[in-house]
Amino acid sequence: MTAFVDRAGLKVAAVLAAFVETEVLPGLDFDSGQFWSGAASLFTALAPENRALLQKRDRLQSQIDAWHDARRGQPHDGVAYAAFLREIGYLLDEPEPFQIDTPNVDDELARLAGPQLVVPGLNARFLLNAANARWGSLYDALYGTDAIPQDRPMAKGYDAERGAAVVARAKALLDQVVPLASGSHADVTGWSVQDGRLFPALRDADAFAGYEGDPAAPAALLFRHHGLHIRLVIDRTHPIGRADPAGLADVQLEAALTTIVDLEDSVAAVDAADKVEAYRNWLGLLKGDLEADFEKGGRVMRRRLEPDRSYTAPNGAPASLRGRALLMVRNVGMLMGTPAVLLPDGDELPEGFLDGVITSLIGLYDLRRQGRYVNSPAGSIYIVKPKMHGPEEAAFNDRLFGAIETLLGLEPYTLKIGVMDEERRTSANLAACIAAVRHRLVFINTGFLDRTGDEIHTSMRAGPVVPKAEMKSAAWIGAYEQRNVAIGLACGLAGKAQIGKGMWAAPDRMADMLEQKIAHPRSGANTAWVPSPTAATLHALHYHMVDVFARQAEIRGAPVPGLEALLALPLAEGRNWPNDLVGDELDNNAQGILGYVVRWIDQGVGCSKVPDIHDIGLMEDRATLRISSQHLANWLAHGVCTAEQVEAAMRRMAAKVDAQNAGDPLYRPMSGDLAGNTAFQAARALVFEGSTQPNGYTEPLLHAARTRVKEAQTRR
Repeated sequence: MTAFVDRAGLKVAAVLAAFVETEVLPGLDFDSGQFWSGAASLFTALAPENRALLQKRDRLQSQIDAWHDARRGQPHDGVAYAAFLREIGYLLDEPEPFQIDTPNVDDELARLAGPQLVVPGLNARFLLNAANARWGSLYDALYGTDAIPQDRPMAKGYDAERGAAVVARAKALLDQVVPLASGSHADVTGWSVQDGRLFPALRDADAFAGYEGDPAAPAALLFRHHGLHIRLVIDRTHPIGRADPAGLADVQLEAALTTIVDLEDSVAAVDAADKVEAYRNWLGLLKGDLEADFEKGGRVMRRRLEPDRSYTAPNGAPASLRGRALLMVRNVGMLMGTPAVLLPDGDELPEGFLDGVITSLIGLYDLRRQGRYVNSPAGSIYIVKPKMHGPEEAAFNDRLFGAIETLLGLEPYTLKIGVMDEERRTSANLAACIAAVRHRLVFINTGFLDRTGDEIHTSMRAGPVVPKAEMKSAAWIGAYEQRNVAIGLACGLAGKAQIGKGMWAAPDRMADMLEQKIAHPRSGANTAWVPSPTAATLHALHYHMVDVFARQAEIRGAPVPGLEALLALPLAEGRNWPNDLVGDELDNNAQGILGYVVRWIDQGVGCSKVPDIHDIGLMEDRATLRISSQHLANWLAHGVCTAEQVEAAMRRMAAKVDAQNAGDPLYRPMSGDLAGNTAFQAARALVFEGSTQPNGYTEPLLHAARTRVKEAQTRR
């Protein structure tokens, strides 16, 4: 049972109250009574509106369901459908042309283009790795992945042939992005700096950004291209540098410019203890004292935040570069309540309220420069807000952020917002959503995974949707991705905020990522999500290949794609359903659901590399789960498959997932007692109750099941 304490009429979990009052407030000289009183006023004033907005979601979905039900068996009429959506207030009028005017935005968000990491807030080691991923070794990234094909087994120890291929690839990159005035980087036998000039010289002298060590024999050189830095490590005593004509031991790239510390889809946080653990990690990042120990090669290692990097500018002046990514924090959405705080009427506090207040309170450590390092030199706190449905909810969160600023004594618009364009009502009204937060917006992106889940759920009664693999080529997805960039540029985001793209979900397939993910900067997006620091280093290459801001200038002003394609439903009208196609789809979805859910429920792992049905590791989180569960729910609703077929697929795939996890000592097999296994039953409920879950979200069922498992573990 959770122990509560009374605070200004709120019942606050004792563990949360203790964290706030003994670990956060004292360092800020913030009175505890004043804080809880102000928080209670904020919570009670805004909670009813949060509840009403959720009820409006349900009401709109019911109206859409009824519209489709009334036309069952008829061909879909896109014109009539759009008119209906406008009639019920789902589609709104476009705002008059405007430009965002967000103040005090750091360069990493506004004026630079590069990769973005998203990292679970409950894992301290991952958090530190992601924060430190501002710099990455290109040599290591090329050597240790499939980025360079290898048609033979790796040699034991160091593979010299592969190492030579890595060095050649890196020097070819240097020839492309920072070419010499004459010759190739492969021919350089030494470097020096004389009177602020580099020898041998670069074709663009301004690309030389500085050096470290003795100018006559530098230990490192810094180049700059498209705003990103490249660091050449020169060390003739190093095993790699010793064999290199110029003593080049490594090429390091400025990689993850920004990192989102995630409290939402990639974590399994269901109670006050979980929330405190995540908040404590965020506090450690902003204070600069977060540490994590781990074992490597039989030794215990300690991970800490990297310091800034000092160097000498070409003019001889001392200079420095950030050693860490700019940190943002993703709060949860509006749907869930948290048992960590109960309102005076006994209802759970909306979890997003708690995230907003506590993460902003912790952000004061950075604003007041009380941490070891500075996160935001511009003096802002960056909060990504997911799963908002339309402009009314965006405007509500703008007011929520304003109320938090008042509570904490902050200047208006100190709290910046990142809008996840991942629900259809937001996509269809994106300009109006941006207008609602125009004074604090720093980020929009396309969350195509959640967006697909919402697409299926919104159209649940319209008919059976196409197989999952075909969804990626559906008309609405192309329109969605194009509109996100075009509307962002039309609203003035270029040079002021990030326009982002979604995750690369296959962390072991870096060759494919290098081939495909260049499409994101080519689209005009100045950031895109990657699953690891290594992927960030490799994705950084794309921002050297593409001048994103020049690309934005080329496409700015082009017509915004209309709503017709965006609202085209991904229906399989008149489709024949061969048994093998249906069986494969059921197995694929069931395996993905079970593989993710069993770790979420039993181990509290919210995001991980989960083997798919072909044993290929894919990054899974609640967004991918939402797609798979909604897809099966849709096919069940329209008779593409039977309940018996789904049950059989889940039983088969439970055995497969058990086998895939046989080497995990923490894993609890499902197959021995499917009826009594909480994880299996939660996965089953996600499908069979999927059509009735609010907007198809998975959180209510997951949280309930995880809570039961945690309570049972506590009793044992």
